[in-house]
Amino acid sequence: MTNANSHPVWDPGQYLRHAGHRARPFADLLARVPALPTAAPRIADLGCGPGNVTVLLTERWPAAHVTGYDNSPEMLDKAHTDHDGPTPGGGRLDFSHADARTWTPEQPYDLIVSNATLQWVPGHADRFADWIAGLKPGGALAFQVPDNIDAPLHALMRDLAGTPRWKGRLADVLRRTDSVHTPGAYLDRLARLGCAADVWQTTYHHVLQGEDPVLDWVKGTGLRPALTALADDPEARDAFLTEYRDLLRQAYPSAPYGTVMPFRRLFAVAVKEG
Repeated sequence: MTNANSHPVWDPGQYLRHAGHRARPFADLLARVPALPTAAPRIADLGCGPGNVTVLLTERWPAAHVTGYDNSPEMLDKAHTDHDGPTPGGGRLDFSHADARTWTPEQPYDLIVSNATLQWVPGHADRFADWIAGLKPGGALAFQVPDNIDAPLHALMRDLAGTPRWKGRLADVLRRTDSVHTPGAYLDRLARLGCAADVWQTTYHHVLQGEDPVLDWVKGTGLRPALTALADDPEARDAFLTEYRDLLRQAYPSAPYGTVMPFRRLFAVAVKEG
């Protein structure tokens, strides 16, 4: 999924380099989703990416018909290739092109989920009413978003993009500092829409391996708009990456066991009144 100012080109291979760490919050989110209204539920995954975590939905609800939605052709191609088709529990997993800014449920769903996508969707809280209206009674809306826009990996990226050398090309393509709301704001919005809302935060301390692992991580996500903006100028792209890499090395020093990257995420599960 993309933001209003740019349409990043996503790289499934780069994204999946840290698949284990990225999948854990989704598993933690699903653990808090209660029983769904039907035994063979209809589930939508908004911003499914390459589909590797969408598969977890079919493990939790084996008979479900799950559709993953994304607006990245690269991500959807990977999802179709690796995961499309019948599931062992008698359900089905498929994928379709859609944008969370405009997608509206075309049929009643038992569960609508979104994993690390809504931070790219300006005004996403205004979409909650349409999504909740598309849930069956007792159905749930569940999402998690990175809640670390103030962390060094983002702050340093913004600061560097705002310097004279880069401001003209990069200052307006990165995630805004207001791209995620406070937990209280989400809880209030969801409760006023007639849901029992559970909202919480978790800070993970990922221990990353390899050379410059924080840079490698952010190349798959938050840095995509900058990489896309500089794609036609490899020399400038490499220069920006070198400057950013040096800043990250100072902010996230390596230890004998790896490089620790604290990462806060925000979770919400909203159950529609039955």
